[in-house]
Amino acid sequence: MKGLLYIVSTPIGNLEDITLRALRTLKEVDIIAAEDTRHTRKLLTHYNISRPMISYWGAREKVKAEEVIEKLRDGLDVALVTDAGTPGISDPGAVVIRRALEEGFEVIPVPGPSALVAALSVSGLDTRSFVFYGFLKPKRTQRINMLQSIRHVKETLVFYEAPHRVLDTLEDILEVFGDRQCCVCHEITKMNEEFYRGTISEVINRLSEARIAGEYVLVIEGHKAEGITIDEAVDEVLNLMKQGLRRKEAVKQISGQYGISQKQLYDQSLERGER
Repeated sequence: MKGLLYIVSTPIGNLEDITLRALRTLKEVDIIAAEDTRHTRKLLTHYNISRPMISYWGAREKVKAEEVIEKLRDGLDVALVTDAGTPGISDPGAVVIRRALEEGFEVIPVPGPSALVAALSVSGLDTRSFVFYGFLKPKRTQRINMLQSIRHVKETLVFYEAPHRVLDTLEDILEVFGDRQCCVCHEITKMNEEFYRGTISEVINRLSEARIAGEYVLVIEGHKAEGITIDEAVDEVLNLMKQGLRRKEAVKQISGQYGISQKQLYDQSLERGER
């Protein structure tokens, strides 16, 4: 009989933020595959849970994933957890999940806390539709290029960021997006939880005087649709091409976004590209 793989969400800070189902699953599985067994042991000890554990993540994640697959082949039920939140969502675990699916094992979600959803729920920004980008590139040039390629996205934008980059990233977002409304969430559900709301420049000023540490979620207002000139639209096409899109694909995307003639956009992008 094949083992089952449970994808178990765990608290992102406050240990009380765990579901009854998650606790039952952790008690009943044969083994727990943890990002860091030392971290997970604190959670298990808090709830008097004692189960065998293995670590599945590290420099050799693919090799570690095979160890989990072997447990499943042996008919053992495995709970996959990370240090906080949901495995595979800007966290380790995706390799294990893909391998389990490739091998035909049943993968069962046990949902729970999410920094992404928690941040959106208190942001005060539009939550009807949003786009989650996870962590931006650490190198500024790559980060700027990425931001330029998404600056006209109309949905609310959500990013994760490390403490040592959060101010630099906000400065780059301000430079590329302009001074939009935002909500920067710090250490959600933890004792020093803080929320910074206002324009990006206002939040930068407040954060500059704060102690920068811990984890941050950046919720940024989407682009408000306004008129765009053909030259600006061509700029967008050329920028998307720099990101690796073919001219035809880039033209189609920008044309659909702003209602500009594909032929006009294609022809002028060719002309601009040949200058």
